[in-house]
Amino acid sequence: MPSDLDRQIEQLSRCEPISEEQVKRLCLKAREILIEEGNVQAVDSPVTICGDIHGQFFDLMELFKVGGFCPETNYLFMGDFVDRGFYSVETFLLLLALKVRYPERITLIRGNHESRQITQVYGFYDECQRKFGGSANVWRWCCEVFDYLALGAVVDGRVFCVHGGLSPSLQSVDQIRAIDRKQEVPHDGPMCDLLWSDPDDIKGWGLSPRGAGFLFGADITKAFAHANAIDLIARAHQLAMEGYKLMFDRTIVTVWSAPNYCYR
Repeated sequence: MPSDLDRQIEQLSRCEPISEEQVKRLCLKAREILIEEGNVQAVDSPVTICGDIHGQFFDLMELFKVGGFCPETNYLFMGDFVDRGFYSVETFLLLLALKVRYPERITLIRGNHESRQITQVYGFYDECQRKFGGSANVWRWCCEVFDYLALGAVVDGRVFCVHGGLSPSLQSVDQIRAIDRKQEVPHDGPMCDLLWSDPDDIKGWGLSPRGAGFLFGADITKAFAHANAIDLIARAHQLAMEGYKLMFDRTIVTVWSAPNYCYR
């Protein structure tokens, strides 16, 4: 007999939204699970690491079709589940339902779009209102879940995963563990940098054209990897035409999982 949650997963997998009351219960359950997770989740391989999805539901389903559905395949999603695409509601709620159903099999970390301010500008807020009869409740409950998402993950102790990049305020993964993450993404500081920064062909640190976070060079990347005994930094946040892009002698990889981005 399938549980309510299994039925919701089936429904969401068909790109059909669940009821407002079901969303509320799902978000409460997800928070109970996420609050137990640290800022940096330890993940074992094998795991399939994915980048930005941005509400591109059918690309997410294609990814599952090719990579295997959860729980047969373990997944780590590096944030930016919502905004820009047409199906942010179904995308985020499906991933959340999978997290509640198979907490050990799927890891969700926070992107810069998992924020109240950003989602009011880039589509998720409007989509929630449109799909739930003008009510902002679903948006509000999802934003509360955003506040509980981990800031990073480490796979097998060797691969550090984060949405954006590094921060001049953080030299170690342990320092990330000490951040109080349960809040809206700040405008600056270490938590902001993790979600907004980008690698670039510069020396040291540079100002980011995004207006938040920093640019950081190969020297910074290699020093962080060496200090933390990390082989690779995996991150998302930037479009990579091939779906991934290696930089700095293969010490950092950008993963991008939203093909035909913004339907261009």
